[in-house]
Amino acid sequence: MAGPAEVADVLGDLRAEGEELDGLVARIAPERWAAPTPADGWTIAHQIAHLAWTDECAVRSTEGAEAFQPLLDQALAAPGSFVDDAAVRGAALPPAELLARWRAGRERVDQVLTGQPEGVRLPWFGPPMSVASMATGRLMETWAHGQDVADTLGVTREPTARLRHVARIGARARDYAYAVRGLTPPAEEFRVELTAPGGGGDVWAYGPADAVQRVTGPALDFCLLVTQRAHRSEVAVTAEGPDADQWLDIAQAFAGPAGAGRAPGGAGRTPRRSER
Repeated sequence: MAGPAEVADVLGDLRAEGEELDGLVARIAPERWAAPTPADGWTIAHQIAHLAWTDECAVRSTEGAEAFQPLLDQALAAPGSFVDDAAVRGAALPPAELLARWRAGRERVDQVLTGQPEGVRLPWFGPPMSVASMATGRLMETWAHGQDVADTLGVTREPTARLRHVARIGARARDYAYAVRGLTPPAEEFRVELTAPGGGGDVWAYGPADAVQRVTGPALDFCLLVTQRAHRSEVAVTAEGPDADQWLDIAQAFAGPAGAGRAPGGAGRTPRRSER
């Protein structure tokens, strides 16, 4: 169970991730908010609207199961469209108003998650989540949808140590990637070893050191792959063993239905739902 120090660490990184993306969209002209991103039918405005809405959902989750139930009811009533519908509503706002809404939501998420008692479980669209997991999920979403925005604007973002949170979700979500496709996960654990950004030679490792099935590569490439922001053929992530090789074809760090991912060259559908 994560303690207060770990929660504070994740929240600090979540703030930094939001500020970096904020810096990208705050300086573009209003008409650029309508630029299409790699997600089919989604503009930059849709991306920010989605983040604003999911932040608001996270705040609602801290109010208890009864307060969160209407959101679950909406998801059950329209499982294939409720995420898109929220993005469409938000994207219709003037850019300045949408940006202000997203900023207010980010601040509120920081406030309410900071104030949660240790050990609390928060309702969500999947299993209830710890405070640390909720904050990590918000960071993963901010980074992934921020990648869509950066790709649209032609901006190359410098990878940071904050990617360790995304990588951890990607590694831990291995079995989910199988289950969401109706497949049985491998019985044995994998070893995942990722080279951290920064050139210092640090390695982020997950799973038993003596595992036969192994995945290795740069942390950035792994994060792009498990958030389905890059095609496997475009990343330097390698597998040892047939099960690990299969996993890299289906890996996803986000909850919800399996996404088709991006085709080589960046074309094709980028998953919209990543509310893990």
